[in-house]
Amino acid sequence: MSDEKIVEYRGIRNLVAAKITKDGKDSLTYETPFYLAGTSELSKETESSSDTHYYDNEGAIVINTTGADTVNVNVSAVSLKNTAIITGQTYDETTEALIEGTANPPYMAIGYITEDTDGKEYFVWRLKGKFSVPSDSHKSKDNGTDANGQELAYSGINTRKKFTSNKGQSAKAVVVPAATCGMTEEEFFAKVQTPDDIIKTSSESQTTDSNPKG
Repeated sequence: MSDEKIVEYRGIRNLVAAKITKDGKDSLTYETPFYLAGTSELSKETESSSDTHYYDNEGAIVINTTGADTVNVNVSAVSLKNTAIITGQTYDETTEALIEGTANPPYMAIGYITEDTDGKEYFVWRLKGKFSVPSDSHKSKDNGTDANGQELAYSGINTRKKFTSNKGQSAKAVVVPAATCGMTEEEFFAKVQTPDDIIKTSSESQTTDSNPKG
């Protein structure tokens, strides 16, 4: 019998977002992350296909492809200001009004913390994608406790930036155990962390630990 632990995911919190300001082959930059909304559930599906190619009547090679991620997040009501940011619509600071019109969502990164049934936390940054206009529902208020939040759909794709730590290829996300990333929660989500940032910070942390001062 295997001694390997069986775990599942059972928690999510701290959903944040940051707008991309530049995504090129040699440079990837973001605005400062902001708290987006309270989160109750997140699911991710990745487009993929696998086809066997036949030669001489035998299956000879298998071709695999991987496409975009579709991330669905159930959240509390998103503020009007944040709705305007993630959908590319207009928010008036004076009247605090969302002016709904033609949506032009910007490319954004999203970050969050998930946890497994063993209590181990993982820090996540999804590096590039777009939100669709949030879906919501409203109904007449009664004496019960029913209430509705919103559902966000985020389509994640690869960055144009190539990363040394990813064998010179682009990336869609970084998922790192909180205990080994070399950063606190506040540090990790103070800015968007790329694959190269993770490797560099982890290496610096190990060097510091092995060479204590004082």
